[in-house]
Amino acid sequence: MMNSLGACTLALISGLAVAQTEPHIEQISARLTPNDLKADVSFLASDLLQGRATPSHGLDIAAEYIAAQFRRAGLEPAGDDGYFQTAPYENVTPKVEGMALTLEMAGVTIKADPESMAMQQVFAADFSRVGLRKVRVANGASLGAVLPDQARGKVLVLDFANPKMLMPTMLELAVLANRVQPVLVVVLRASGLPRNMAAGLREIPYASSTPVILVWDDAIRVALSSEEANLADATISIHVPPPTVAQLKLRNVVGVLRGSDPTLRNTYVLVTAHYDHLGVCGIGDGDHICNGANDDASGTASVIEIANTLSAQSVRPKRSIVFMTFFGEELGLLGSRYYATHPIFPPEETVADVNLEQLGRTDVDGASSVGLLNVTGYDFSTLTDVLRKTGEAAGVQVVKNEQMNVRYFGGSDNQALAELGVPAHTLSVGYAFPDYHKPGDKWPKLDYNNLAKVDLAVALAVFRVANSVETPQWNRDIPNTQSYVKARQDSLSKP
Repeated sequence: MMNSLGACTLALISGLAVAQTEPHIEQISARLTPNDLKADVSFLASDLLQGRATPSHGLDIAAEYIAAQFRRAGLEPAGDDGYFQTAPYENVTPKVEGMALTLEMAGVTIKADPESMAMQQVFAADFSRVGLRKVRVANGASLGAVLPDQARGKVLVLDFANPKMLMPTMLELAVLANRVQPVLVVVLRASGLPRNMAAGLREIPYASSTPVILVWDDAIRVALSSEEANLADATISIHVPPPTVAQLKLRNVVGVLRGSDPTLRNTYVLVTAHYDHLGVCGIGDGDHICNGANDDASGTASVIEIANTLSAQSVRPKRSIVFMTFFGEELGLLGSRYYATHPIFPPEETVADVNLEQLGRTDVDGASSVGLLNVTGYDFSTLTDVLRKTGEAAGVQVVKNEQMNVRYFGGSDNQALAELGVPAHTLSVGYAFPDYHKPGDKWPKLDYNNLAKVDLAVALAVFRVANSVETPQWNRDIPNTQSYVKARQDSLSKP
């Protein structure tokens, strides 16, 4: 029979063994502070960085800052250039100088003021005296009524005479252009349209090679308001100089906290966020810097501080944790898609991706989201189960937004990893906030106490996944996951 001293000794040893398995929540909480998160966000979302557009000098400064924080945390660099995974990028800039549009009708020549035009995508063009077809757009059905034989090979002029009518999306214009095949689409609006109206047409990626120009020149607008019979012989000429092309390098920032298990240290859990935003949104008086504090300096700061916190713990998880921030999410997930086609860590050895976005604002989705954490693709994998448990420990409720969780699964950088078969989700406090993609998304509006609490739940979940011999699995019973399940099977079956 074991004596009492032996029993106490065994209990003490057992207690130590448990303690060394996982950091105490108090240890992580003490290191993961609201003030440190505020320091990161306030720098990344400062006016100095001019909104971190892809590409821009502000984006480069942000990348250097993130790399410096990874260096401070003692992470191993994992890129082809230190902490940077470099990607070639062709920056194409339109040349508005020399752009000209001329309307000729009834013996009269009218030249548009270059300050009253805007391009909707980069292109070069030289059209001389091309016939036109004008359509007065009264409602959505007006676009559908245009027939191919009316517009093919002509300049299609869409007259939005009612200034209150919403502009078409780029997808709507692309569908129309692909169907009727004009050489050019001119979107005509009332005078006074701001030059940054282009931003309003970029909601949906463009899918047509037909160029689109917005025109709000008074003389052109008045002339084209004539009845269709008077426009029968009218022609349009346009000159758009070739754009300038610069070869650049963009950078994902990558650091690794190496795991402790001799075998499992060669498997990886990813913690990601995008560090870019929209840059300067518009011109004229007033504030036009889209600082992107919540979207997504909050996620980037969380990656930094979770890395700093977990690297400082005396206990290392079995698997390695990769901390990575992506460029170009706002341009169509460019950085994450580049990583997916040039993975630093084999997809078959990558067990999960926890992507962080819009974690700082609690005035979201029309209510207060203090103490809440949303997961996109909530039911898609068992990773959500881990998050729920660590959320309870941190005082955070992991919730399922029935309307948004599936819709937004493909809208952030987790999608590129999911397509490789890696169980990957995006975590956010909410999906919509008042200053989304606007200059008002500034750092003082974030709730840093709540951000620290949410990050505590995330840090615990990341550590537990990295420290477990079991790995997150896709839910095979959901139709939405079938392509991801197959991708995972394909990746694991590689020789």
